Amino acid sequence: MGKSTLLRLIAGLQAPSQGTVARDGAIGVLEQRYEPAESERVVGTLGVGAATAMVERVLAGEGSADDLAGADWSLPERIRDALGQVGLGGLALDRLSASLSGGELTRLRLAGLLIAEPDLLLLDEPTNHLDSEARKIVAEVLGRWKGGAVVVSHDRDLLRRMDRIVELSSLGAAVYGGAYDLYAERKAVERAAAERDLASAERDVDRTARENQIATERKARRDKAGRAFAARGSEPKILLGGMAERAENTGAREGRLAERRAEEADAVLADARGRVERVRGLVIPMPPSRLAAGRTVLRMDRATWATPQGRHILGPLDLSITGPRRVAVTGPNGAGKTTLLRLAVGLLEPTSGRVERPVRAALLDQETSLLHAGETVIEAFLRINPEARPNGARAALARFLFRNVAGDKRVEVLSGGERLRAGLACVIGGERPAQFLVLDEPTNHLDLDAIAAIETALQAFDGALLVVSHDAAFLQAIGIEETVHLS
Repeated sequence: MGKSTLLRLIAGLQAPSQGTVARDGAIGVLEQRYEPAESERVVGTLGVGAATAMVERVLAGEGSADDLAGADWSLPERIRDALGQVGLGGLALDRLSASLSGGELTRLRLAGLLIAEPDLLLLDEPTNHLDSEARKIVAEVLGRWKGGAVVVSHDRDLLRRMDRIVELSSLGAAVYGGAYDLYAERKAVERAAAERDLASAERDVDRTARENQIATERKARRDKAGRAFAARGSEPKILLGGMAERAENTGAREGRLAERRAEEADAVLADARGRVERVRGLVIPMPPSRLAAGRTVLRMDRATWATPQGRHILGPLDLSITGPRRVAVTGPNGAGKTTLLRLAVGLLEPTSGRVERPVRAALLDQETSLLHAGETVIEAFLRINPEARPNGARAALARFLFRNVAGDKRVEVLSGGERLRAGLACVIGGERPAQFLVLDEPTNHLDLDAIAAIETALQAFDGALLVVSHDAAFLQAIGIEETVHLS
C-alpha cells in the first residue's frame, strides 16, 4: 500500500505527484535493503569515513589547518557508544562491510544514524531478518531515541513501542492513537460494528422488499375493485375517467416511492458490504492432513551437516517429532536453523548420522521458493501435485481464494501474503496433503492482516509443525509446544 514510498516522500528521495511535503530538520533513513560495495569498510557504512580520517591525520601529525579546525574530537567516543548500543561493540572499523551478516549490517547502519543524530528517523522494516536478540536491541535503541521516528514494520513487539499507528489502505490513511494493542482493539471494534451494520442493512432490504410487495398487492386489489366498479356501468363515464386517472397517478407515485426506497436500501447494503470487506480479515482454509496422533514425522539421529569445503554448520543433533506436535527452532543467525529445516524435508542430506522422514513434508520459507517465478499459480499446483487434474486443481485453489482467473496469476506478481497462501494451497490442497509443515520465517514480508490469517490457519492445522521464527507473538499464537535451541 505504499509504505516504503511514503518514507521516500518524507525523506525527499521521491517527489510527490500531487501536493507538497514540508520538512524541517535533519532526516536519517534506514532503508530495508542495502548492498555494500565490495571495498566498503565499516567506517564508510557508518558514514564517518571522512571525519575519522581527519581526526587520524591530526593525531598522526599530518593534519592541515582545515583538519585542525574541523576535527570532531568527540567522534571516536560516539562511534564506540553507537556500536555498543546496537550490540556491535569492538567491531573493527576497517573490516569489510560485506563480510557482515544481514542482521549485523542492519544494526551497523542503525549505529550510523545514532552517530549522525538526525531530528527524525525513518526506519523501513528494521527488524526483518534479525534474530530475537537483535530485534530486542533495535527495539531498545528506538525506545531510548529522543527524536522523532517513523517506522514501517509488522513486528508487533516493535509496534507496541509506538505512540501512534497509521494504517495505509486503498482508501487512504487511518490514524490510531496508541500502540499496537490499542490498534488491534480498535480494529476489532470496527469489524464488529461493520458486521452489525451489514446485518442491519440486510434486514432493511428484506423489510423494504416486503413492504413494496404488500403495496403492490394492495394496488392490485384496488385496481381489480375499480375495474369491477366500472364494469357495472352505474356511474357517468367522466367520473369513471377521473377516478381512473387519480388511481393511475397514485399508483405511479407509489411505484416511484417503492423504487426509491429499494434503491436507497440497496445503496446502504452495498456500502455496508464494502465496509465489511475492508475491515474483515483474510481467511485461509486448512483442509485436514489426516495425520494420525502419535505418528512419527521426523527423526534425526546424530545428524550433522557440513559444506563441501568442510565447514561444520550443524550437529550432531538428535530430534524426534511426532504428530501433531508443534516445535520451534531458535538460535542466533548462523546457528544452522535453516540447514536443520532443509534436512527435515530432504533438500539436504546429512553429512553424517541419519534422518528419517516417514510422512510427506513441505518447506515454506519466507520467499515461498517452492513456487517458481515464471509459472502461474495453477501451473505450480499441478507441478507439486502431479496426480491432480486441471478442474480439480482449480477447485482446490478456489478454496484458498484463487478463484477463476486468479489462478492464472504469475507467481512473480503475487504479494507476500498471496505467495504464502498459494504455497499452502499447493502443499495441503491436493489429494495427498503434507502432514508435516516446515516454516522458515513465514511472517517476514507479510502485513498484519496476512500474519493474523496465517496464525488462524495454522491454529486449525491438524498436522505437525516445525517452525523457525523470531516473531515471539507468532510462535505463541500458533501454539508451540517445544523449543529446540541451536547455539
